[in-house]
Amino acid sequence: MRALVIEDDVDLREQICAQLRSDGFAVDATGEGEEGLFFALEYPIDIAIVDLGLPGPTGLDIIREVREAGLDYPVLILTARSRWQDKVEGLETGADDYVVKPFQPEELTARIQALVRRSRGWAQPKLESGDIVLDTARQEVFVAGESVELTAYEYRVLEHLMLHAGEVVSKTALTEHIYEENAERDSNVIEVFVRRLRAKLDPEGVRKPIETLRGRGYRLARDARTPTSDSAQPS
Repeated sequence: MRALVIEDDVDLREQICAQLRSDGFAVDATGEGEEGLFFALEYPIDIAIVDLGLPGPTGLDIIREVREAGLDYPVLILTARSRWQDKVEGLETGADDYVVKPFQPEELTARIQALVRRSRGWAQPKLESGDIVLDTARQEVFVAGESVELTAYEYRVLEHLMLHAGEVVSKTALTEHIYEENAERDSNVIEVFVRRLRAKLDPEGVRKPIETLRGRGYRLARDARTPTSDSAQPS
């Protein structure tokens, strides 16, 4: 997943970015309203964390422009304002939730993860496809109840596919959502990650959780077939 952080307090911005990266997000960040508005409109992000008091366009201006452009990704407001009217104005402008400063990092993480999940139709922290379970809160993956070790990028690819389960996701989209703007990118490495995921999630070749659609991308079934004990036996 890819997050945008627009916060003019340098220390707080760096703290939030560090927390998000530790939670598996690719992160783009700025402290300027004008640059933040450009990122918000042009970058393929999954969630924006926006401070209300910014130099240049305010947080409310940015949220308003995002919604008027038809972009529907979740937006979380950061505010030091305690007046309930300010919170209501932010929500009515198009934000999905807010956190009042100062806040605990765990609260921010929980709200961000919940917003991203719910924006993709998942109400619970655990994403499931057949007997494959991805726990977004603990960043763990299980197959048939057994833990599966993934690298950070393998986890990001699987998480994005599961959040978009049932949809065709192109290699370009996967690349854009797991790498930050300045990172070196190679779309061919996505094929490597998918191949490794298949080997780890489906070593016997009976689940076939990730479908390749030639020239279009990949698709993970929202309700993948769980192999029976008979089907799991080699022929």
